Amino acid sequence: MHATPMKLTQGQFSFLPDLTDEEITKQVQYALDQGWAVAVEFTDDPHPRNSYWTMWGNPMFDLRDAKGVMMEIDACRKANPDLYVKVLAFDSSQGFETVRMSFLINRPAVEPGFELVRSEGPGRRIDYTVRSYATALPPGRRYGGEAGHGA
Repeated sequence: MHATPMKLTQGQFSFLPDLTDEEITKQVQYALDQGWAVAVEFTDDPHPRNSYWTMWGNPMFDLRDAKGVMMEIDACRKANPDLYVKVLAFDSSQGFETVRMSFLINRPAVEPGFELVRSEGPGRRIDYTVRSYATALPPGRRYGGEAGHGA
């Protein structure tokens, strides 16, 4: 197991302290003011190349007030307290969905981090793979118990 505490850095604001609910509300309202749709997603496999997180409900295309989004955020965090939860904002003004914002709003109390696995191939070629320590356990048991995977 990784000995040094780790903080996953994905999306905007990753190198800052975790956002407060007030700060999250301001970011969500900014996205809504731009006409962007907001979605909430969660996962217990935060590998940087895992772009398929579980969506919490449907994207909120018709909301214009951050209070509605915050209700969904609160429900998702309550159902998944030990998982990674993020907010995404999509811009469809060009006729296709473009992610304009993405930031974490919840994380497990303990983040075990990643392992760098090295293997040698033909011709002394060396390949590297990044593996999350959390994936050594099955889904639903990776971060402190059963996860609420039904949205």
